[in-house]
Amino acid sequence: MNKTISHPFLLLLILIAHTAMLVLVFFSFGLTPDAVKLACAVLAADFVGSVVLQLVHREACTVDTVLLLVLGMSTIYQSCFGGLTFAWKHYVFGIAAFLVCQGSYLLVRNPYRAERLKPLWYFFFCVLVGAIFFLTGTRGIWIDLGFITLQPSEFVKPVFVLICASSIRTQLRKREVLGVHFVPDNLLLLFCTAVIAALQWYCRDLGSLPTFVAVAGCAILLRFCYLREKISVRLTVFLGLCACAVVIAAWKLAPAYVQERLHTDIWSDINGSGYQQVKALTAIAEGGWFGKGAGNGTLINVAASRTDIVFSAICEEWGLFTGMMTVVLVLFLPASMLTVPPRSYYHACLAVGVAAVFMVQMTLNIFGSCNLIPFTGVTIPFISQGGSSMLSSGILAGFLKAAQAPVLTGGNAVADAEGGQ
Repeated sequence: MNKTISHPFLLLLILIAHTAMLVLVFFSFGLTPDAVKLACAVLAADFVGSVVLQLVHREACTVDTVLLLVLGMSTIYQSCFGGLTFAWKHYVFGIAAFLVCQGSYLLVRNPYRAERLKPLWYFFFCVLVGAIFFLTGTRGIWIDLGFITLQPSEFVKPVFVLICASSIRTQLRKREVLGVHFVPDNLLLLFCTAVIAALQWYCRDLGSLPTFVAVAGCAILLRFCYLREKISVRLTVFLGLCACAVVIAAWKLAPAYVQERLHTDIWSDINGSGYQQVKALTAIAEGGWFGKGAGNGTLINVAASRTDIVFSAICEEWGLFTGMMTVVLVLFLPASMLTVPPRSYYHACLAVGVAAVFMVQMTLNIFGSCNLIPFTGVTIPFISQGGSSMLSSGILAGFLKAAQAPVLTGGNAVADAEGGQ
């Protein structure tokens, strides 16, 4: 099936999916003003979004189409938890995420320009780290502007992914000091990772640290995986031992609140530290495969039901089947790279970094809600409520779109060579 046929077909599927969900909302609440407002808002976004997608490059439509589907579903979820109230703020940030996706796509679709702008990414990184340290208050992670609160650490994620992306030419620029060969770009990457770890520790917000570590780990691995690069056995053993030492040290030296989460039996402390996870597990069990119905859930009365345990809230009202389908759709964003593989090494690194962010965040959120791992409090991209998280995820989606439809200038022969490697 060619792209000109599949594109309208995918948009038709989006309309069918959203319409089916809205019909269930009407069955639960009737033709109330809020239900009509929700339906008009979601379907209007589908129509306008489809018009926008007709104007963009055909090869870039997969990410946009899936994003449009997920944002509409997310708005319906957030509007129906515990009762019907149109989640206008979530809806507005969803539109903003779609727009910043287009902006970040234009910014990095040319890998040569994006590589030249790397000093700017380091500058943004320093600005965000400074904002977290000086503007968020006493060891906090939020900046309160009165009318809105911002979480700078969310915007560190796309900037860090840009820092981790590398071209083969960058890796060939080796230097030697005292007989030791090294790549300056790799040392800067390790330094930024250390800064993030120290800052997360200082702010008592270690929940997002696995996401950054995963991105850095993928970046380091990719730096050794291009053609003709050799890794000695001694280096491999040394890196493995260093990784084990870091994990053991982190486990033993973790702060008291982390140790408590690691060793707490939630069922013996139902009204204490295990309260959220017990309620989340109970909600999933009570929802069953097909849920209690939109608006009939009670998890909304628990703190962070719209953010950190949103998966449980969806399962309670819409069912485990719908919750798992939502997870698959979000994961399809990075998986869409398999349909149109990146044509440059830089974009491949960019796509792997975004995939690491999305997969680790979803794993931490869902496994934490199900008590398979300690509760971390991270969000599910595009599904959880939150402006900073929504915008950050939109930027990351733009990187995926750029990897699907890059603009390769400044020597297509070199570009194709990098893509082949």
